[in-house]
Formats: sequence, C-alpha cells, structure tokens
Amino acid sequence: MLCATSWTGLRFGQSYRARSCPIFLMSNALDEIVEGLDPWPGMISVMAASRAPVLLALDIGSSGVRAALFDDEGNEIRGAGVRVDYPLDTLDFANFDAEELLAHVTATLDALFARFQDSTRSIELIAISCFWHSLMGVDAAGTATTPVFGWADTSGAPAIHELRSKFDEARVHARTGCRFHPSYWPAKLHRLRQQDPAAFRNTTRWLSFADYLTLQFFGETAASVSMASGTGLFDQRTCEWDGELMEMLAVRVESLPEIASPQQTFNVLRPAYAARWPQLSEARLFPAVGDGAANNVGAGCIATDKVALMIGTSGAMRLSFKGDPLDQTPGELWSYRIDRDRIIIGGALSDGGGLYKWIRESFLFGTDGETIESELALLSPDSHGLTVLPFWSGERSTGWNPDARGGILGLKLQTRPIEILRATMEAIAYRFAMIADALEPLAPNARLIASGHALRSSPTWMQMLADVLGRDMALSELSEASMRGAALLALEAAGKIRTIEEFSVPVEMVFAPNLRRHEQYQAGLERQQRIYKQLFTKTSDQKPGR
Repeated sequence: MLCATSWTGLRFGQSYRARSCPIFLMSNALDEIVEGLDPWPGMISVMAASRAPVLLALDIGSSGVRAALFDDEGNEIRGAGVRVDYPLDTLDFANFDAEELLAHVTATLDALFARFQDSTRSIELIAISCFWHSLMGVDAAGTATTPVFGWADTSGAPAIHELRSKFDEARVHARTGCRFHPSYWPAKLHRLRQQDPAAFRNTTRWLSFADYLTLQFFGETAASVSMASGTGLFDQRTCEWDGELMEMLAVRVESLPEIASPQQTFNVLRPAYAARWPQLSEARLFPAVGDGAANNVGAGCIATDKVALMIGTSGAMRLSFKGDPLDQTPGELWSYRIDRDRIIIGGALSDGGGLYKWIRESFLFGTDGETIESELALLSPDSHGLTVLPFWSGERSTGWNPDARGGILGLKLQTRPIEILRATMEAIAYRFAMIADALEPLAPNARLIASGHALRSSPTWMQMLADVLGRDMALSELSEASMRGAALLALEAAGKIRTIEEFSVPVEMVFAPNLRRHEQYQAGLERQQRIYKQLFTKTSDQKPGR
C-alpha cells in the first residue's frame, strides 16, 4: 500500500545496481569499498608482521566471502585478506544458487593464492565461519535439488501457525533453543514437503551450505554442533537431532548430516582442488561454525561480562558462556552452541546494515558517505515524525512474527530522504533495546562491545545506539571478527593455543549515552511498539511460557 502517510509491505528489490562479481579488499566502510587486493586495515591491531601462515580462515556471509591467512597464535598475516562480494542484483539474502555460491568461495581462494603465490609453505588448518540457518537438499550424487534457503527466506511463514498448533512451542524452544520461525529448518522442510514434493522426494540429504561446501571440497561432510544448533531441529542438551520434530516432518536421521565429533577434521582435499590450491593439499578442515558464534569469539565476548552487538547485513546481540543450556530460554531470544562446551544466547534482527544500504540506494543514491553522515548527525532524535517497522526481511527477535513486514509511516510531502534514513537507523536501535532488555537478567551490567562494518562507517549510529540503550557502547578495533573467531576455535581444537578465553580485543572508542536523548528516544520506541501491536498482534502467537 502506498499513500501520503504510509509505505508498508516493503522488501529488498530492484534498487540494487547490477554489478559483476569483483574482488574487493576488506573494507571498514559499508558504502565505500575500494577495488583491488591491498591489505585490509580492519585487523592491523592483531596482524603478525613476519610469522608464517599455518591456517586459512573463510567467512561466508550474506553479502560476500572473505578469506585470510593466520599464524599459529591467531594473528592475521599482514596484508593476507581478500573479499569477493556477491552481485548486487541477486542479493536478497533469502536464497542462493548453490553452484554460484560455491563459485564465489572458489573465486575468493583463487584471489588469495594469486596474491600469495610466492608462498611455498603448506597451510596446516582450514577454519570456516558460515551464515547460520541455511538449508538445501542434495541427491545421491551430491547435486543440489533445491536452492540454498537462507535466514531471510520467509516462504515457510504459513507453516508456522500449523507447527504451533501441533506442538507445545515452549517445550520445543526449551529443547532446541529456537522458536518456530521461517528462518529455521522445521518451517522450511514442512513447506517443501507440502509445496514441492518432487524436490522433497528427490533429496537424499538435507545440508547447510557449509556442509555442502565441505562435501564438494573433501567428498565427505559432517555438521558441527555449532551449525546444527542453529537449525531449530537440534536438541541442545543431547547434541543430537530432535526425534519428535523429525517424526512430524517425515525426515529420517539418515538424511541429516552426521554430527561431528570433537576434534573431527576432513583431511583429504579432492584432487582437482588440491591441484588448484597446492598450499592446501595437506590441510585439515575443521567443521564450519556459525557466523554469530565465531563473531562473539573473535570479538572477545565469551563470558557474561561482555555482550556483543553486531550490525552487518543483519544484526544481532549475543552473550556466551561455558556451561549447559538454560532450562528455559526467554521467549524473545534464541539459544545455540559455539561448541560442545560453550553456549551462546541472543536475539537477531533480519534487517541491519542491509536495510541501511537499501534505504541509501533507494532514497540517497549518488550522495557520498561523508555528506550523509554529517547530515544524519545534525538531525535531532525522533524529530522526523516517522515510525519505521524494520522488517523488510521479516521479524525474528523479539516477536518472532512470521507475518511481520516493513513499513514507513508518517510520510509527508516535506519528508526528506535523510530523515527516512535516520528514522530507519533509530528503528533498528529500538529493536536492539528490546533484545537488551531480555538479555539483562542473564548478564546484568555487562559491557556492550559493538562490531560490524555498518557501525564502523557511522559514528552517528554508534552514538544513537548508546543513547537509545542508555549505556556505554564500546567499538571493537576489529571490523570483522568472524574469521578470527573461526581461526581461534580451530587453533584451540588443534592444540595450537590453550584456550580462546586467553584472547581479548582492544576497543577503539567508547560512546557514552546522552541521558536527555535517551528519554527522547523512549517516545519513539513506545510508538513503534504500539503500532507494531496494532498491525501484527492478531497474526502473532504468544511467546512460549508467557
């Protein structure tokens, strides 16, 4: 619906400019990515100057693939970082073509080793961080039978109401750490079984993209407890697939990935890839870990005294600790695993930096980032008269409403594009405030550590978050922590380092809250919640246990 005062039902679409798949250096700026293969500056503080590389780390994200080399103490080798971004005209975060995504990964490795072709030293270890929640099917030959359905895939929304009618969602949430939601496997599988029975029948194995990548590179696969814990089909206590859900979905355990044992690795790279990348011919691959888990580890947020807040394409706020899962995770939150000894709990927003970029591309196309940042900073809190519901890719935390969609309300002829962008950034900050409220009893007075390229490019957004949350916000020196986290976990498992808890990350800057602005923002947060309830509570089910 489009009118003078309301623009609702928006999704990512045609505003992205088509572009080929170039190779980019790792950039701190969301909007100013420089072509080339220069060293990535975001990791200077933890780079090693001269130590030999022993580990290759990959980060397979929603918008691109990154690769870097690390030494045996978890330091990135100076200048050893490249990135391949996905073509913007295909970037909807909902689903990917498996072969195209595989090609992006191989292109990234080609670029890395083209830059470091002088190195004759073999890499010992491979570590991968990959986006959580993806699902795809393969047949007996390992050929994809479906696209890769990502976290933003909302096609399973109708299945949510049926799943909630058949199960006690509070019990399922306690076992799996996951609410019923289109981002998780139960809704995806239920939808495929009903709407695409041919693909469902032709599928021999259900995998995440990380599992598929391992299968293609090494000819075998197994899922880490980290990747499995983000499926919604995994018992967090037993570390096995959930039998009750599998029975209802008509999914056999044989069709799901084997759960990797501790210290399990894949050791024999397929001949074609070993010839393509001789540096990896003797490398051992550790099963991939979820990107959120790796991000917390890389950012040094691995105890309840620190909470990680990340805005990349999406957004998340997470705490982690050693121990067992909670008896009952708060209904607003999810609970996954980093590994068999560590739990990670938090909330996720489907719209973060991706929505920020979409608004810029749609309403401020051609305006440089410095001008936008200075104009944003001049606007007063909640002064635009707008209320944004930031659900272009649907809602996860805190309401888990499968029917929620994005909207901009309060538009006038006088509304300026910069005000729409500011209102969107504020709206995302409000959602983080709600996650923070749910996390507070679990980690009272924890320090907030922020990371992600979106925040590094916008001090205004950092200050806005501090003001909305009413708490200090520390900006990590790392712009991309997920690769480092995957590297540290692999080095720990290989016995190269004693424990990841020994590692910390300095902060670059601390943003203190303005309490007067904090009070001003409360009106915007309350207005957003009031409109959310008016629009969506009739289609939303109650939180489990509430």
